[in-house]
Amino acid sequence: MAGQMAGQPIFILREGSQRTRGREAQSNNIMAAKAVAEAVRTTLGPKGMDKMLVDSLGDVVITNDGATILKEMDIEHPAAKMIVEVSKTQDDEVGDGTTTAAVIAGELLKKAEELIEQDVHPTIIASGYRMASAKAGEIIKELARSVTRDNRDVLLNISGTAMTGKGAEATKEILANITVDAIISIAEEDNSNKVDMENIKIEKKVGARIEDSELIKGMIIDKERVHTNMPKKVQNAKIALLNSAIELKDTEVDAEISITSPEQLQSFLDQEEKMIKDIVERVAKSGANVVFCQKGIDDMAQHYLAKAGIFAVRRVKKSDMQKLARATSGKLVTNIDEITDADLGRAEVVEEKKIGGDPMTFVTGCENPKAVSILLRGGTEHVIDNIERALNDSLRVVGVAIEDQKLVAGGGSPEVEVAMKLQDYAGTLSGREQLAVKAFAEALEVIPRTLAENAGLDPIDMLMELRSHHEKGENTAGLNVYEGKVIDMWEAGVVEPLRVKTQAINAAAESAVMILRIDDIIASKQGPAGPSADEMMPGGMPPGMGGMDM
Repeated sequence: MAGQMAGQPIFILREGSQRTRGREAQSNNIMAAKAVAEAVRTTLGPKGMDKMLVDSLGDVVITNDGATILKEMDIEHPAAKMIVEVSKTQDDEVGDGTTTAAVIAGELLKKAEELIEQDVHPTIIASGYRMASAKAGEIIKELARSVTRDNRDVLLNISGTAMTGKGAEATKEILANITVDAIISIAEEDNSNKVDMENIKIEKKVGARIEDSELIKGMIIDKERVHTNMPKKVQNAKIALLNSAIELKDTEVDAEISITSPEQLQSFLDQEEKMIKDIVERVAKSGANVVFCQKGIDDMAQHYLAKAGIFAVRRVKKSDMQKLARATSGKLVTNIDEITDADLGRAEVVEEKKIGGDPMTFVTGCENPKAVSILLRGGTEHVIDNIERALNDSLRVVGVAIEDQKLVAGGGSPEVEVAMKLQDYAGTLSGREQLAVKAFAEALEVIPRTLAENAGLDPIDMLMELRSHHEKGENTAGLNVYEGKVIDMWEAGVVEPLRVKTQAINAAAESAVMILRIDDIIASKQGPAGPSADEMMPGGMPPGMGGMDM
């Protein structure tokens, strides 16, 4: 970048910086963003395929989850990173629909590129896309139906839809029941219906079958009891939750104790022992027969606790202590002197069991627990990781459904309906924005088209059939990819929370508009950390992206 002054060029950018501008910059950005969307497109839907990602250390991730794939891919190109952000936001906000969001964003840019070639200015496309996105939100809200936490069958359907295509089909029913029970258990009872996912703890253990996974109405703590003489199982547990250590405190000031005879030493040790015994007696006096301690329990204290028949666990994580308090309705106690019966948590059984060869402590049978645990089992690490990702999506989606209480049908039906209504809306506009709104409508049809492609069906035939059903007013008609037919998705139980769709369309539209408005890319020469402009490939595309073969 240089200015001319009295015949002498003046360099404003550092040497080696690279600048791409105008049409070339736009087509570079659009190409990179399309490549990313294309990378996850084959994973969409029940018949979508999985990706195997191998990182630089050789760790392998096998997944179908859009956000996970894009997070694990080492993407360099700045515009491509924006598409990754779309799916990340979708994941943070709703947990499902990450591939949908990325694919729609890529398709919006592809349609925009066609319009730019017809000499429609990018700002006009951007403004048309914004209008279309706002209108799409209104149309989808009209399609939504209500759901409450009492509609268990509907909640099971939502959970099942979120897990479809993620390697959990065979055990969908078991996992869906676990999901719904867990979410209903932790959802706030008041009008807010807030669901805090922090209150669900997932413990993974290799071994056994996926069917052996279970929901624990209480907590699983990955620790064993501190002393073998303690009872292995405690019925009608009264649980003390301590976040201070059961040991003698050192004096804060530097103190010296001078001992001159063996008798004095003995009485000093006896006194220490008595103090520890007193602490344990205080715990026992409160009625507690189980102790979870966030800090340490010294050897002498362990001996006395075992003698008193108290089951004790030490060095429990702070987050686990808070979940235990929510599950057992107990209180965290800092000062052991003041512990009373009212501070204790309650559970039917606390016991130590060996799962997959490791001892773990199970706190079960809590009354109305506000925190629960899910024990996941599976044949290998990769199987469990895959199931965990499916379960996470499913938990988040059921949580969102209970919070918002609004659902739409799945299977590509809302996209076709919105596309059809947007085409009508485009007809009411004058000016070139009309072209952008039409392009937006066509872009949304990428979802049913991709669902058909991934199932090996003819995308054009399927799309035509879907459109004809929707034109007859069947606004919940969607694609049954197993039979290659158009059916009523609502009756088939393929439903998703409204927020999954609105968030995907909004985020995709916003990022597409942002990428469209860029007409100048200035890549400065980097230090040792990254590729310099000299190493960048022609057209300002770093090595990480230009060679993507998709």
